[in-house]
Amino acid sequence: MTAPAQESGSEADPDDLEDRLRRFATIWSRAIFPVTATSLTRPEFEQHLLPLARKLRESLHAHPLDAPAAHRVGGALVAAHCTDPDALSRTLGVVDSYLVLYCGGCDPAGESEQTAEESRARCARLQHALAAGFAQALRERTLSEQEAIARSAMRARSDAVQALHATEARFRAVFEGAAIGIGIADLDGNVLEVNETLTKMFGGLEHHVRGRKVTDWAHPEDRPHVWQLYGELVRGEREDFRVEKPFYRNDGTVLWTNLTLSLLRDADGKPEYQLALMEDTTERRLLNLRLRYEATHDALTGLPNRTLFFERLEKALSAGDGARFGLCYLDLDGFKAINDSLGHAAGDRLLVEVADRLQSCATAPGEMVARLGGDEFVALTTGPDTQREVDNLAGRILGALASPIPVDGREFTVRGSIGIVEGPAGERTTAEVLRSADITMYRAKAAGGNRFELADPEADARAITRHGLTNALPAALERGEFFIEYQPLVHMGDGSVHGAEALVRWCHPQHGVLGPDHFIPLAEHTGLIVPLGRWVLQEAVRQARFWQERHSDGGPLRINVNLSPAQLHHPGLVAETVDVLERSGLEPGALCLEVTESALIGANEDLLKPLRQLAEMGVDIALDDFGTGYSNLANLRRLPVSVLKLDRSFTQGMQRHPADPVDLKIVEGIVSLAHSLKLAVTVEGVETGAQAEQLRMLGCDTAQGWYYARPGAPDRIHSLVLSDAV
Repeated sequence: MTAPAQESGSEADPDDLEDRLRRFATIWSRAIFPVTATSLTRPEFEQHLLPLARKLRESLHAHPLDAPAAHRVGGALVAAHCTDPDALSRTLGVVDSYLVLYCGGCDPAGESEQTAEESRARCARLQHALAAGFAQALRERTLSEQEAIARSAMRARSDAVQALHATEARFRAVFEGAAIGIGIADLDGNVLEVNETLTKMFGGLEHHVRGRKVTDWAHPEDRPHVWQLYGELVRGEREDFRVEKPFYRNDGTVLWTNLTLSLLRDADGKPEYQLALMEDTTERRLLNLRLRYEATHDALTGLPNRTLFFERLEKALSAGDGARFGLCYLDLDGFKAINDSLGHAAGDRLLVEVADRLQSCATAPGEMVARLGGDEFVALTTGPDTQREVDNLAGRILGALASPIPVDGREFTVRGSIGIVEGPAGERTTAEVLRSADITMYRAKAAGGNRFELADPEADARAITRHGLTNALPAALERGEFFIEYQPLVHMGDGSVHGAEALVRWCHPQHGVLGPDHFIPLAEHTGLIVPLGRWVLQEAVRQARFWQERHSDGGPLRINVNLSPAQLHHPGLVAETVDVLERSGLEPGALCLEVTESALIGANEDLLKPLRQLAEMGVDIALDDFGTGYSNLANLRRLPVSVLKLDRSFTQGMQRHPADPVDLKIVEGIVSLAHSLKLAVTVEGVETGAQAEQLRMLGCDTAQGWYYARPGAPDRIHSLVLSDAV
């Protein structure tokens, strides 16, 4: 770098001097900024050095030389965090090389001019002063920092001591005032310290707790792994564990606790003490036991309830090889009538007495009695000989119920139906056992009650199938799974097809085609018979109208449709029948509604009224299965019927030649009586030609049966077989 030119003997230009001073400050900042610990940017740091550069220039030209100012510049560098030794050496290099170059010559006031040798000498003295100021400031700063560190260390030690005292005080406060019991013991199990809460938990006498060994507090109800965990802890193999543990108090009572045991280590990490935290859970446990009892026992009778019984049954069914079980499922016969007549309060007292008697029947080991709800009870027996024991148990139960039970001054004889399931454990689930017992109990009830029945797998399967069909019925009607087959009604005089009976079938997805005997009783039981019967009537009438249109020269003149008892009681029977006839265009005289004799036994006028209305419209009413209901023949005069359908049981004796003379007389009498009342006679179940000929000779009007044709598709209605079916 070349020195700027100056004119000797002329007054210095102030702007030029300031510019040269700034150039010096720039060179200085570039030299020491990289080794300076400052948050300033380099331009900001340069502005910080500019006043120090001005002081150095002024000191260089001062008379006498102002060395103290350079001393202060060295201290200012330390204050600006230029404390790195390299910063001092670089500063001295910059001053030596550039201070005279940029700030030498005439002083700023232009009063004197220094020679080059004089300026160099004065610059060297300034460097010494600056270095001395830097060293002194750095030493003072170091001493100050050391004193600060020493004071901080002393303050930290004081704080640590105070914190230790505070921690000990807090620990003692927590130890003494804690709501849970706290105890400290050594690794040999000797109890060293206990707080007041722990003392009170064990009876209030400290010497009964302090000084004892932890192993003295073993209890028979300790879980097997408790002392294994304790051994691992004192050996340092685990840091803590938590268990529910009982202790004996000095008075013999039991203290139940939630115990947390932790290992305390010394500064080197070696096990030193064990810390026990105990929460008294005795009252909570008693409450839980009470709640558990209430949750698993019947509130009325005190017997185990459904929940506890299922637990016991599941345990019995999951027992090992060779284990067996026996289950009695009891339902009281006619209990609803007692409830309805005497009220629920009296019914409850009756149930309490029944429960007491049942309890007295199951006192042997492995036996229990429970109430499932209402008037349903179960008795369970387990052991190797349950095949014999369960029968004896059922007999004892029926015997206990045989004696009259006094309620409100009256005596009631209670009967019961029992379903028994017995077998080896592990073969069936709880639900399967209960289902089988329930099905078997209803078999006993259907057989007259006051008895027990043994489970039968085939009967269970039939009941399960019936239940499945019952559940599937509504969806089957919606999905169109039902269809109708038609069996011809043949005129016995000329052998022509006089009509057809509509017989509904169910095309089940799993069981195939099912006849009405499989699902009609189920539909009647569930009430689905009404919409199903309405659908059958619509389809049959529509088909009859189709036959009339296609076979006007001799097609079926009448369609027979069966009515169930539930349909007879349905208030919309007449209106719906009229609506179906009007929509199809079929004449009322072409429809015959068949009603079983049993449905009309003892029928009052309210039940007969809709049939009379239909008969007055021209609809034929047939009395189906005549002869099976033991009705009074005189009642035929008051019934609005126009056809008698003779049950097949009267004509089976005519299937072979010669015919049974008794059957002939009976049928002859019925036909004569019917004709005298202006009733037509239809015979069901005609299966041979001989039978058909005998019935024709006796005067029967129409007949149907496999001799003529089996039920089939509507387009085969005229296809008569005329072949013996037996």
